Amino acid sequence: MSLKGKLVGQINIKCDGDVFHEVYRGRPHHLSSMSLDKVQSVDIHEGEWGTVGSINFWNFFHDGKKKVAKEIVEEIDEEKKLIKKKIIEGDLLEDYKSFYITTHVETKGEDNLITWILEYEKKNANVPDPHTFMGLVLGVTKDIEAYHIK
Repeated sequence: MSLKGKLVGQINIKCDGDVFHEVYRGRPHHLSSMSLDKVQSVDIHEGEWGTVGSINFWNFFHDGKKKVAKEIVEEIDEEKKLIKKKIIEGDLLEDYKSFYITTHVETKGEDNLITWILEYEKKNANVPDPHTFMGLVLGVTKDIEAYHIK
C-alpha cells in the first residue's frame, strides 16, 4: 500500500471564478468573514499577500476541532489561475509527512470550475486519506460563492 496519495475535488460556482482566485490568492485573510464557521483567521507571517514565497498562518475548524496550519506559497500562475501551497507546520503534519494544496480555476462564460488537488504522504498506513479536509475546502469554496452572489 502506497503512503503517497492525491485527491482531486471539483466544484462549479455561480460567482466569477476570477473572484475566487483573487480571494484565495491575495485576500485569504478575508475568508474569516466569508466562511466564519470554517476559517477563524489567516495571517501573513512573511512576504506579501498573493506572492510566491509568502508564508500564511491559518486558524480553522476541521473535524469539529480548532486546527492551525502554516503554508508557503510555492507557485502562482495567473494565466492558468493556479496556486500551489505547501503546508510547512501545523496539525496536518501530525499525520502527513508532506501536504500540498493546489487550486485551479477554469472559467468558460458562465461556467466556473474550481479544482482542488491535495497531494500528501502519510506517516503510516493507518492514517486516513484527507477526505474530510477536501470536504472542508470545498465548503469554503461554496461559502465564497454564497458571499459574492448575495
